[in-house]
Amino acid sequence: MESGKKRRLKRILRDDNRTVIVPMDHGVTIGPVTGLTNMQEIVNKLLLGGADAVLLNRGVAKSVDTGNAGLIVHLCGSTRHCPDPNSKTQICSVEDAVRLGADAVSVHINIGAKQEDRMLATLGNVACKCDDYGMPLLAMMYPRGPSIKDQHALDVVAHAARVGAELGADIIKTNYTGDAESFKKVVSCCHVPVIIAGGPKVETVRDVLQMVSDSLKAGGAGVSIGRNVFQHEDPAKMVKALSALVHRGASVSDALKILGE
Repeated sequence: MESGKKRRLKRILRDDNRTVIVPMDHGVTIGPVTGLTNMQEIVNKLLLGGADAVLLNRGVAKSVDTGNAGLIVHLCGSTRHCPDPNSKTQICSVEDAVRLGADAVSVHINIGAKQEDRMLATLGNVACKCDDYGMPLLAMMYPRGPSIKDQHALDVVAHAARVGAELGADIIKTNYTGDAESFKKVVSCCHVPVIIAGGPKVETVRDVLQMVSDSLKAGGAGVSIGRNVFQHEDPAKMVKALSALVHRGASVSDALKILGE
């Protein structure tokens, strides 16, 4: 018989062990930005596009129907107005996520931040609790802080990703290092799937799609992209384009055709 964690992971990672996740926890960090005003409306568009999972804070998860997409409940947060925005604190529990019917939970850890020790303690404690409940854990592992000169440098990204894997995460989300060769080293140092973040809204969709394509060639397991999806003029088509890359091995040109470009 399969464990609860394995069953839930199958709702996030498809049979190819890849996933397209759309995180929408930005309302806590930066407020009700464009694309995240009506949460049910945007979720409906993502479902139409075929998103594998959506990532939400507890309050939104309570009121939004996520259809057949996996539900990941985010457990950490801070606002941009905080004296130290890199300091993420736990604002929801694994038990809360269980009550909400979540398929996974996520935590945000900034390696190199002044409060790194407290965030690592949160990661370790949540990982243990997740094992108790058979709940998959996605760890957002970012190199951010006073000593970090380049958040996309291979050494710091690889270290951040490895910390998440070492402390019990089932999926690692981290920054792309800029090229397939270096990102391959990040993936190879982790024994769990590694997916990439999308970062701030970019000028060209081609840049996003190329980044995703290159990360997959390096062994990446997919994406967790927010603003470059929910702020796109057609979020459903953007999800379809990403899914084509992630699950069907489409080229960047093929993905652009889905978007009509």
